[in-house]
Amino acid sequence: MRKNHTTKKPADIALRFITYGAISITLFALIYIVGFILVSGLPHLRPSLFAFNPPLDSISITPAIISTILLILAALIIAVPLGIFAAIYLVEYAKRDNKAVKAIRLTTETLAGIPSIVYGLFGWLFFVGTLGWGQSLLSGAVTVSIMVLPLIIRTTEEALKSVPDTFREGSFGLGAGRLRTVFRIVVPSAIPGILAGVILAVGRIAGETAALLLTAGGSAPSSLFPSSVFESVRPLSVHMYLLVMEPAPGYFVESQNAAYATAVVLLITVVGINALSAFVARKLSKG
Repeated sequence: MRKNHTTKKPADIALRFITYGAISITLFALIYIVGFILVSGLPHLRPSLFAFNPPLDSISITPAIISTILLILAALIIAVPLGIFAAIYLVEYAKRDNKAVKAIRLTTETLAGIPSIVYGLFGWLFFVGTLGWGQSLLSGAVTVSIMVLPLIIRTTEEALKSVPDTFREGSFGLGAGRLRTVFRIVVPSAIPGILAGVILAVGRIAGETAALLLTAGGSAPSSLFPSSVFESVRPLSVHMYLLVMEPAPGYFVESQNAAYATAVVLLITVVGINALSAFVARKLSKG
């Protein structure tokens, strides 16, 4: 019998080398960044940074943690329903050759590539100035919800498209209407993919600085919890930025150390939220 010898072409070897090189560089960058943050910040984590008296200790991280969580929840309450229902309409109800649908998808992809500072400038001009909300929790939440809305729409669309058409045909064959089919069959099957988009949105909201600096404010809070949605808040990312760029007079070293510690807390917060979301997604997919 004739043996089948496979000879590797130079192009295959080059592509494999490029792929392994890209993977190695990405892993090295990730490990270096995370390692640098942990090595620089962990030694400076001390109980005084988590004090519950923000008026007396402006370096306290506790109000920033609470502000970040409130901002994420408020933004998700606005963006997630709008994004999911918009994606459901585009995939399940709108005609695929509709010019309006193509225009919406093009607009969504365009909005996803706009720099965050542009969203911040829009929020500062419209929500803060025109609507008179001021630099507040509400202005920041609405601004970042608009910023992550294209991401949620696109990921939800792909999750819905990944559901086999046989699921829909079987539901229709049993006499179910389109609405019942979408919300009883299609959406539950696409929940893991939808939550993946929500996880990405959470990470972007938690790490956003430029847009929140213009819309949410950044002034030192007068209490742990804002008294209203129109009160200025200081999320972790803005808190870290202000510690570095605007340290208190005579406390430059302390501010730098607190900024490193804040970076560790922000990293742990984002990883924790992502892990919790992934756990919920696995449970829902098994259910």
